[in-house]
Amino acid sequence: MLWQPPLPEKYTAMTSDQLEQAIRARKAELGDQLIILGHHYQQDQVVQFADFTGDSFKLSQLAAEAVTARGSKYVIFAGVHFMAESADILTPEDVAVILPDLSAGCSMADMADYDDTTDAWQQIHDTLAAHGQADSVRVIPICYMNSTAAIKSFCGEHGGAVCTSSNCDRIFRWALAGGDEPLKPGQSVKILFLPDQHLGRNTAAALGYDVTTDMSTWDPKAAAGLGGLDEEDIIRSTFLLWKGHCSVHKLFRPEHVDQMRAQWPDVTVIVHPECAHEVVQKADISGSTEKIIQSIRNAEPGTKWAVGTEVHLVNRLANEARARGVEVTMLSGCQCLCTTMYRIDMPHLLWTMDNLAAGKVVNQIKVHPHVRHWSLKSLQRMLDVTANPKWAAATETAAAR
Repeated sequence: MLWQPPLPEKYTAMTSDQLEQAIRARKAELGDQLIILGHHYQQDQVVQFADFTGDSFKLSQLAAEAVTARGSKYVIFAGVHFMAESADILTPEDVAVILPDLSAGCSMADMADYDDTTDAWQQIHDTLAAHGQADSVRVIPICYMNSTAAIKSFCGEHGGAVCTSSNCDRIFRWALAGGDEPLKPGQSVKILFLPDQHLGRNTAAALGYDVTTDMSTWDPKAAAGLGGLDEEDIIRSTFLLWKGHCSVHKLFRPEHVDQMRAQWPDVTVIVHPECAHEVVQKADISGSTEKIIQSIRNAEPGTKWAVGTEVHLVNRLANEARARGVEVTMLSGCQCLCTTMYRIDMPHLLWTMDNLAAGKVVNQIKVHPHVRHWSLKSLQRMLDVTANPKWAAATETAAAR
């Protein structure tokens, strides 16, 4: 996590109304010079100022389009660090991407350290070589969008790609077929998936792979070598899943589904695939943030929905759906919020905007040119695969009750 200096006292002393008025005034003053991006998980007090709302990659794409169309110079990302990195990668180099609070990181992204990843890569290949499989098995690294630019770059440089929760199945199909280089006779593929073990496990299971025999979890912090695995685990596994998780979606448990069904027997349970496999198995539907949003917006009046994802998004969906006679509630009563994103607040937002108005850029997120190059390569592979109908035989990750 990066360190964020304390704000000047004047920002913390302002009331919510004063902050809101000042932010709106600064936004009007900066005009088209500035674009504000608000992630779906952001608190309402902040997201109200966003020019665009969405998930992390969609917002970065929108920013890249908008800065060109408007001639904007600045992008403020009301999200977390890896999201601001993605925006910097996709926007022109002369555009400054700003994170209002540098301590707004992502615990999942931080679980995949670059040095740990290179160590794992070497150990996996050494194991394959020791078993005479150096030429017959190809390892392809795939990383979730919720990873650092360094990990995206690693994947790009080693023949892999980035994925999102909505296209992970297509990226897996592409990788299992050899990625950019078709497999030779007798060759097979192993996927090293970072950093979220749950998205990897749920997606691979939906593609028909066995969670016990075809997958192993690589723990970079294990005291024993090989990520806590035996050589036999590495040899037999098609998927090596990095031991990482989302601190929000990890909070949902199988008993929450059981409790909700006891309360609302006719409920539809929809969860994000970052939830544990046991939760996804019990749910009716598993899908990306966009799928969750569209499912609720398309829901028939009179239906009841329990949603397993971040609380700010669920509350907004519930308020929106109530007018249509659709009941929406959190799957769990626990406080399932993204605490690091919550660090982006109105005082930090105003502070960054005041500095911009004075001609000073603070908290700029800048990706190194080498990392930017290979990150773009991994992102472009994702876009190419997603656009190719060859990999679009989509599987619905819907679980029967």
